[in-house]
Amino acid sequence: MGSLRLTFCTGLLACAAGLAPTAAHAADGQGVTVTPASPPAGSVVALRVSGCSGTTGTAASTAFVSDARLGGTGGALTGQAQVRSTIGAGTYTVHVSCAGSAVTGSVSVVPSASQLPQSLKQDVPGAVPASPVAPVHAGGGGTAPLASAESRPAGPDTAQAVTGLLLAAFAAAAVGLLSVRRGRGSR
Repeated sequence: MGSLRLTFCTGLLACAAGLAPTAAHAADGQGVTVTPASPPAGSVVALRVSGCSGTTGTAASTAFVSDARLGGTGGALTGQAQVRSTIGAGTYTVHVSCAGSAVTGSVSVVPSASQLPQSLKQDVPGAVPASPVAPVHAGGGGTAPLASAESRPAGPDTAQAVTGLLLAAFAAAAVGLLSVRRGRGSR
């Protein structure tokens, strides 16, 4: 029964994560292509927009963490967007604005591994982990002061080692002299 459930879940995941791009083309040759066609929540998708004049544009969707900046030439713009990790499965509209024109497409989101029932999570190999729901401010954050602090070596430096050796030598000489004196004085 376990292998049947694994086979079913793997087949379901393969169908849901179909890697063929989808396109929504209007009659005027404009369209939005999203790759993969059915991304899991929390994944990154590639966007391709055809029919835009200009070299830049913006793609916005409630499925995306933030608006995607698009760039390109010759009427084709490309870019990337991250799907929210908390978004539910479904089809969401993608609105693209470029050089005064608007193009509309859609993206079909499937559940991520974190949104699957616990009974299915263990049987889905390579499931996509959840990701942030908003842009992450990278660059060290609170650890930057610690990383820039001067590090100290674990042991003594050269001057401290020489001083310690000299003190040990004097102590050994003093102990040796005292033992010689005591030895002579007892005879």
